[in-house]
Amino acid sequence: MRTPLLEIDDLSVTFRGRRLLPWRRRSEVRAVQHASLEVDVGETLGLVGESGSGKSTIGRALLRLVEPDGGRIRLGEVEVTSLPRSKVREYRRSVQVVFQDPVASLNPSMLVGQIIGEPLYLNLGLDGAARRARVAELLAQVGLDPTHATRYPYEFSGGQRQRIAIARALASEPGLIVLDEPVSALDVSTQSQVINLLEELQAATGIAYLMIAHDLAVVRHVCQRIVVMYRSRIMEDGPADRVCEAPAHPYTELLLASIPDPDPVVQREKRRRRRDLTAIASANPSSEGCPFAGRCPHTMDICRAEFPDYTEVPGGGRVACHLVGSSGGRAEPSGESVDVAR
Repeated sequence: MRTPLLEIDDLSVTFRGRRLLPWRRRSEVRAVQHASLEVDVGETLGLVGESGSGKSTIGRALLRLVEPDGGRIRLGEVEVTSLPRSKVREYRRSVQVVFQDPVASLNPSMLVGQIIGEPLYLNLGLDGAARRARVAELLAQVGLDPTHATRYPYEFSGGQRQRIAIARALASEPGLIVLDEPVSALDVSTQSQVINLLEELQAATGIAYLMIAHDLAVVRHVCQRIVVMYRSRIMEDGPADRVCEAPAHPYTELLLASIPDPDPVVQREKRRRRRDLTAIASANPSSEGCPFAGRCPHTMDICRAEFPDYTEVPGGGRVACHLVGSSGGRAEPSGESVDVAR
């Protein structure tokens, strides 16, 4: 039985620019359009896509760092989108974040003990010996020596700094942590250590993760389910194994074909597949159509005219693609299709 912890329903976020001239309208960027997803208690959900797809904006809306234009966010019993400003600080105890760059996210003028101890004091009211003892416990929990509390962040490696950031996120005892590209700034060996640590912490505490990333190989290893975004829209979601082994959307296929492989035969096949999936580079589709229509080799007229409904996919999940029929199977383009081979 699934037990939803986080529910996001029909979320939309628009960023508005400055008015360059008095008689002109402000420019607008639709960062997220009609996004819906759920994260269960103790689950890791992967949110993947290219830079600019809107995945980080969803995380920021969840943290109340940006205000949505429409839709609903619910975390446990808290209606996040209607939460008054006076309650935001209390709410943020329930959801924490680990950012991509631990160098930028840790205050260089504070000791590690102060960095981890600050949320203990602000959110839990711990002070003095109790706070120092809890800081030591958290450092040990993330694989660091408790004596490191008296050092500054610059004295640590990138992987160690990310462990400090994780300890800070755990300090408030949240139910959900937003992991915004938590390992992309680290080397490969350190990435695996941090990922293993996150899995161990989840097994020990039952915490849930929303992992925002662009690397499907990492996300598949960590996550139970995956949501794929492209240009503000959710294109596909489902169990991690199904999405990675039997992708239903051409964009998901392209992401998988972009993952490097050490086997030269497999890599050549992936290179060929990438060429097939990027055989067209037409003008940008209309805002009402599928955002991938300008790059998709299967584009039809309807793709440029309207965004497809979500269709259930065999093996679990759903996909937004006009090629997928009501049964979830891939259909052949109809007579209205565009010849993209030319």
